[in-house]
Amino acid sequence: MTAGADTTAASARVLVVEDDAHIADGLRFNLEEEGYAVEVVSDGRAAVERISDGEAARLDLVILDLMLPELSGFEVTRRTRASGNYVTILMLTARDDGADVVRGLEEGADDYLTKPFRLDELLARVRVLLRRRRWDGALERSDPSAEVRVGTSVIRFDRFAIETPEETVTLTTREAGLLRALVDREGETVTRGELLEEVWGLRPDTKTRVIDSFVVRLRKYLERDPSDPEHIVSVRGRGYRFDR
Repeated sequence: MTAGADTTAASARVLVVEDDAHIADGLRFNLEEEGYAVEVVSDGRAAVERISDGEAARLDLVILDLMLPELSGFEVTRRTRASGNYVTILMLTARDDGADVVRGLEEGADDYLTKPFRLDELLARVRVLLRRRRWDGALERSDPSAEVRVGTSVIRFDRFAIETPEETVTLTTREAGLLRALVDREGETVTRGELLEEVWGLRPDTKTRVIDSFVVRLRKYLERDPSDPEHIVSVRGRGYRFDR
């Protein structure tokens, strides 16, 4: 293992989806040097099959190239989220004009990195994504606000989950971050710009519908009638407000 490698990484399973064999081999080698268990597939269809394979070991992170044979990274992400699978996705894009980044986040990616990237930056992003839940959970466990009751449901920030009378829904890091940002300012309007900056790390003036897409998902989890929300309320022209 290389110096500085994450000694807690041994149980983390990473899927690399990359059709450039040179890049894929380099990622596999360096991720394994960091202590991760790595699998590699070279096209989008194979990625969807592996991610959805309930018989295989659970994945902790998918490093997903955007331009792939069979299915694009966008489509892989869309199908993964549509199936209810919220494995952490780090999307790699060769374009830096913002369009791919925004679309990737709207489809459900958790983070992105533009090519060409520095290896140390990619490894740092991987460590942050894999540790985020563990760190947040450790911070939240002693915090009474880690458990928030909303109607007949309970938001469990320490477990990244919403417990409803029918089921327990696992939240992605972005879903939990958006919900946390709203809950922490209960009764106040949180602007779209504030949410983009705080939750997604984007410029406040970024033109995207990513917030709306995530709000739709959260309403499905929390609202009795998502078409007439009581708890995550739209404030026309400004943003959103959380009410108990």
